[in-house]
Amino acid sequence: MNIVLTGSIAFDYLMTFPGYFKENILPDMIEKISLSFLVDSLIRRPGGIAANIGYTLALLGEKPKVMATVGSDFEEQRTWLESHGVDTSAIRTIPDLLTASFFVTTDRANAQIASFFPGAMARAAELSLKDLNPKPDVVLVSPNDPEAMSAYIDQSKALGCKLIYDPSQQIVRLDGDQLVAGIKSAEALFCNDYEYGLIRDKTELDIEAMLTTTAFVVITRGADGATVSTVDGKVEISVVPPEQIADPTGVGDAFRGGFFKGYLNQLPLPLCAQMGALSATYCLEQDGPQGHHFTPVEFVERFRQHFDDDGLLDFLIHI
Repeated sequence: MNIVLTGSIAFDYLMTFPGYFKENILPDMIEKISLSFLVDSLIRRPGGIAANIGYTLALLGEKPKVMATVGSDFEEQRTWLESHGVDTSAIRTIPDLLTASFFVTTDRANAQIASFFPGAMARAAELSLKDLNPKPDVVLVSPNDPEAMSAYIDQSKALGCKLIYDPSQQIVRLDGDQLVAGIKSAEALFCNDYEYGLIRDKTELDIEAMLTTTAFVVITRGADGATVSTVDGKVEISVVPPEQIADPTGVGDAFRGGFFKGYLNQLPLPLCAQMGALSATYCLEQDGPQGHHFTPVEFVERFRQHFDDDGLLDFLIHI
């Protein structure tokens, strides 16, 4: 199966705060919150959810196609992605705009406060899945311009593609009807535990209701692992202990990249999630959402130190 990843491409500006956000938040004055954090460091990295997922998928031997709009400052990042095996042919440059930017500060507890400037991403609705050749088998709709997200859902249905829905950072911008439309059209929903709470509040759909139309729901829970739910029940997936913790930015994207590698090769869903767990740990151990690197052989060797794949990952060794 071939996959097209729609969503953001951005430059990530990563900052670290040497204290804890929670120590500076006054609950009884939350409606008047006004804070500034003096950070210790600032680094700029290539990022964006679609690009991050594509990067990890490419490390595992896929050649994912990313469809997005970027600015005139993107070419260095295009070269980087292509050099690692990502297909950028469906990425369109908008000459007079800058690529989207993600500004995030991380504290000592790995809590994060972020802002996102859309830049050229605001033009994403100008792209259409119907213009792609060949037609994708699987389409990921992840955070993007809201109009584009809705359009890609409709286009996926019209083309008969399997849809993976991952609204995450755009949940606050989408209303309940938009979220319901995405979930009901999707083969799968991905979110973290906090995002699931937001979705449930906006749509009044719990997991059981989602599974009446959706094949599976994956909820990531940070250090507590992940849950894969189907009509047959749920499976809890543990994390792979990191050798070091460098930066949590992009860990969820790396999880999805590892998961999709298994999914595209029709592996059992719990095994897909375990692949996601290891990919997430690789990302956590390095700075930035595309700072990690491994070969498929290294991936399998480390995977088997924590999980039993019953030989199903042997195909990765020969990539």
